[in-house]
Amino acid sequence: MTKRTAEERRRLIADHVVEHGTATGAVLAQLTGVSLMTVHRDLDDLERRGVLRRFRGGASALPSTVFESNLDYRLGVNTEEKAAVARAAAALVEPGMSVMLDDSTTVLAMARLLVDLAPLTVVTNARRVVDVFTECEGIRLIALGGEYSRTHDSFLGMPCVEAIEALSVDLVAVSTSALDATMTYHQEQDVVLVKRAMLASAAHKVMLMDHTKLARTALHRVGPVRDLDQLIVDDGVGVELLGKLRERTKVSVAGVAPDA
Repeated sequence: MTKRTAEERRRLIADHVVEHGTATGAVLAQLTGVSLMTVHRDLDDLERRGVLRRFRGGASALPSTVFESNLDYRLGVNTEEKAAVARAAAALVEPGMSVMLDDSTTVLAMARLLVDLAPLTVVTNARRVVDVFTECEGIRLIALGGEYSRTHDSFLGMPCVEAIEALSVDLVAVSTSALDATMTYHQEQDVVLVKRAMLASAAHKVMLMDHTKLARTALHRVGPVRDLDQLIVDDGVGVELLGKLRERTKVSVAGVAPDA
């Protein structure tokens, strides 16, 4: 069996616990092929990230709305698909533009591809996106304030919405947690309000989604697919759904590298 990295092992543990609701340390040690002590360290790390809850001898799953929102969890999921989508989105940006970027991990991957496109104005509520551009000459960086969310490592709430509403940008790039053939969704109300304001602030509205978020719904509606100027997805999207989406907006499909 190929030796897994620590992050791959923790992802396997998290997925198992989420699927089954609970799991003992002994079961997880057998699943991953490591010692019980290593499993306990992995569980400690996953609990710290907010992915699961420890109990004596094992762990239980948190509600999906909790761990799916956790930035550290999202950073390790579907990385190759997100990278492909991010490359396609970055190709839409030209020097001189003003670009608003949300706090999603796919958009964070896109941000890292824009550092050499000066002059550029970047507006964001995401702390890690701010970090990408702080040392970039020629990048005008506008950080949106608000109430800090440790889960998202970003700023949300009414102060953030009001700051967005004062701006008008050439392009906005956002992602969200779910999308079906007609509507986009997110499970958290504060996040929805910020994404809606961002989409309303831009001349060109682009949404970035890896295929695992499609054909799903969540509690709150962000907005109709038809209101997007462009949707960028990876090549894991089914043909039938892709056809329905193309009836409502322009859809670009980003190919994932064969050896990814």
